[in-house]
Amino acid sequence: MKAAVRKWEAVRAFAQGLPEAVMEFPWGPEDCVVKVNKKIFVFLGGLDGPQSPGLSVKLKDEALHGHAMTAPGAEPTGYGLGRAGWVFVPLGVKGAPSLDVLCEWVEESYRTVALKRHVKELDARPEEGPAVRNESTG
Repeated sequence: MKAAVRKWEAVRAFAQGLPEAVMEFPWGPEDCVVKVNKKIFVFLGGLDGPQSPGLSVKLKDEALHGHAMTAPGAEPTGYGLGRAGWVFVPLGVKGAPSLDVLCEWVEESYRTVALKRHVKELDARPEEGPAVRNESTG
């Protein structure tokens, strides 16, 4: 469970670091989301709920969506969001995706809802390699 919490925290930090990303708690402290341009690009939930940590991302790219759906415990996000490409991925299960893969999915979800200027700003950033991301996971 500690590894899942560290991964959740690292994904949250990555998401918040994207251009003009804002973390909010629209339904209370156990419902963390990260938005850009007032649109959610990742549902992170919380750490104190009955479920192990997980996240939901919007993956319009068929290959990425298909890959995400093969993750252990992955399923279309509830409330009808799954029909729009949203996938829920638990982090506390054996074989859960690596931090790099999760960050790739979060970035792809960001790109689907961000304005063109946000994507342009993101693309202008120097490449952040796995070594940088993995520092935050211990």
